[in-house]
Amino acid sequence: MGILLCGHGSRDPKAVKEFIDLVDKIKSRLPNIPVAYGFLEFNRPIIRTALDQLREMGVEKIIALPAMLFAAGHTKNDIPAVLNNYSAENGLVIQYARELGLNSLMIGAAGARVKETIESNPIFPLSETLLVVAGRGSSDPDANSNVCKITRMLVEGFGFGWGETVFSGVTFPLVEPGIRHALKLGFNRIILLPYFLFSGVLVSRVLEHSRRVSQENPDVEFLNASYLSNHELVIDTFMERIQEVINGENFMNCSLCKYRSNLLGFESEVGYAQISHHDHVEGCLDLCPDCGRSHCECKIENQSLSQNHLTVHSHQHFPYPHSSHPLGPVTLRSLKNNEI
Repeated sequence: MGILLCGHGSRDPKAVKEFIDLVDKIKSRLPNIPVAYGFLEFNRPIIRTALDQLREMGVEKIIALPAMLFAAGHTKNDIPAVLNNYSAENGLVIQYARELGLNSLMIGAAGARVKETIESNPIFPLSETLLVVAGRGSSDPDANSNVCKITRMLVEGFGFGWGETVFSGVTFPLVEPGIRHALKLGFNRIILLPYFLFSGVLVSRVLEHSRRVSQENPDVEFLNASYLSNHELVIDTFMERIQEVINGENFMNCSLCKYRSNLLGFESEVGYAQISHHDHVEGCLDLCPDCGRSHCECKIENQSLSQNHLTVHSHQHFPYPHSSHPLGPVTLRSLKNNEI
């Protein structure tokens, strides 16, 4: 048996290093099992190359883990499509593990990051502090709702005065307009938790947009907690996901999946074919020549792009129904590339 860690990939070398460090931690927990890793885009090795590596080592059965916090498009479509195609072409048995998701371990890891911030700034009462959790943002409402659940679990776990959830892209509210609205609640201290696995462009965006609001509100104290990174409880969750596959207890949440259930507002996506939207950019570090950003960000966050540009760079995703929301992606249209 072999283990494959499937990452998204990043243009930020620090994020790539953090992912590899995580893989090394998992290897240290499994000294007698081959462990490899691959990326969907931006970096090499790609997932198919990693599968080749495991096959060359004589592995006949692989457990593939998505290094993703929640089950959205990458976890439900892109990675499974790559794995299914490879399995069919090469006769290799590949079992797909669940995303990290929500459990007491992941909530504990997030809580540990918040606690670090609280302990370094212990004077202000938590009941007078606003917690803002920033998630990645997805066109999948189930994934977005899980970020909101993380927020509530932390608010009740610590006893914060209030909690708000914002997102770095795709959905709403985005970081900057979301925090501006939250300030109307009157809190004079805000702790911002970027609920991300690794560093990268999106975490930088979250912090930059928070900084803008902070500069305009000098009477409010803004504190930034760290993202999850390679916290031991995160590694524990990966190990739990592996064990679930081995025990035959590997079940994804299908009751709120927009591809399987008739979710309000997303009815047209039921039964959508499971295909990869990244196969044409696997291992490619090239950026969009028009805006210097990733293909998905081009399409979703800049609806003013020419139709030809969208056709070239489209990943064929269903259009997010609320892309024109006044607190959502339209707020990014005026940003210059060097501001993100």
